[in-house]
Amino acid sequence: MGKREELIAQYADDLRNKCGMAPDMDLLTKVTIGCGPAIYNADASTVAATQESELVTVKDNFLVKKLGLADGPQLMDAINSVLDTYGRSERNKYRAVVYYMLVKHFGKESVYG
Repeated sequence: MGKREELIAQYADDLRNKCGMAPDMDLLTKVTIGCGPAIYNADASTVAATQESELVTVKDNFLVKKLGLADGPQLMDAINSVLDTYGRSERNKYRAVVYYMLVKHFGKESVYG
């Protein structure tokens, strides 16, 4: 099993055990691949939920640019909802898991079709 497959298995485990949801493995794999080389970098692979600038980056670069959503307060509300589901106290909030939950939240699976 390669490094990417190991990471995807870790993300699936987080979705099951920390977020209480059964992952769609095909979609999770596509979202993970979409994150690019960031998943291999310890800092870039996680979302710093306590940094407002990081949350703005997720909103602007992922929700608006990648998913094509219109900017508005509902985007930050969704990010905060996802982070609450993941667990605010959870030290490592993996970017691929956060992005996966945002894709599901907005029903934008077709972006990865």
